[in-house]
Amino acid sequence: MNVPESNQYPRSVPVDQADGLRRLQGGRPVKVIAVTGGKGGVGKSSICANLAVAMSMMGRRVMILDGDLGLANIDVMFGLHPRLTLADVVRNNASLDDVIIPGPEGVRVVPGASGLSDMAGLSPAHHIGIVNAFSGMTANIDTLLVDTAAGISDGVLRFAEAAQEVLVVVCDESTSITDSYAIMKVLSTERGVSRFRIVTNMTRAGGDGRRLFDKLLRVTDRFLDVTLSHAGSLPYDDRVWRSVQLQVPFVTAFPGSLATSALKKLAVAADKWDVPSAARGNIEFFVDRLLQSRHPEDRVVA
Repeated sequence: MNVPESNQYPRSVPVDQADGLRRLQGGRPVKVIAVTGGKGGVGKSSICANLAVAMSMMGRRVMILDGDLGLANIDVMFGLHPRLTLADVVRNNASLDDVIIPGPEGVRVVPGASGLSDMAGLSPAHHIGIVNAFSGMTANIDTLLVDTAAGISDGVLRFAEAAQEVLVVVCDESTSITDSYAIMKVLSTERGVSRFRIVTNMTRAGGDGRRLFDKLLRVTDRFLDVTLSHAGSLPYDDRVWRSVQLQVPFVTAFPGSLATSALKKLAVAADKWDVPSAARGNIEFFVDRLLQSRHPEDRVVA
């Protein structure tokens, strides 16, 4: 993929990637939550999308960054038709403000690219180009939710490492448990992330979510130096799948469903999670951490 020269950052040129954010955010804390799950098919994007809507309904100013740079689907879940995506930001054809589109209940959406193979394999320099775009963003927000791709690619790890909270979605399948463990292992051993919040999804009976969490906890306690907390549990609900077909959030389409009730509890809990002090808690904190490569050869002078 050919990247315009203006999207490349020589080590000899300082990049003040957060200056605009310092002025725009005024030091106000912003909560950044990366939603991940290791494997696909565990309901990660659905939980991320509906969590954003539920928090917005609580009066929070919420933005979703679709961090799946090859198979993005947040716009599809919301029934949106973006004219521009993150691909245009990477190619220096648009600013971040240009690609932000309004979603349900006032949620702002930064759509990822879908069906573009070159976006799925971006280099560290390309990811830096994306996060530098945040320095020109004018939207004031309280919460940024990052819907990561499935797997443990460098992009997934960078987004999770930079966020203040990592929300791991797991369901009661051996592959989901194994892959959730794998992403926590890599993040803890290679990226220094030591705290994870777990959402157990598609549970079939009362107490199943807690039992699934305890199963995962026993493994991590034995082999990893991490702290896990059970953020919430969502029951299996056919109306979740129906809402995906309708391309509307289930929290608005089916407000009386069990899934909506559980998701709103998660939103209330997430709203209470601590954010860093004002000095480190605005969006520049997220940008700065994204720019802190674990590989010296990828580091950008800031």
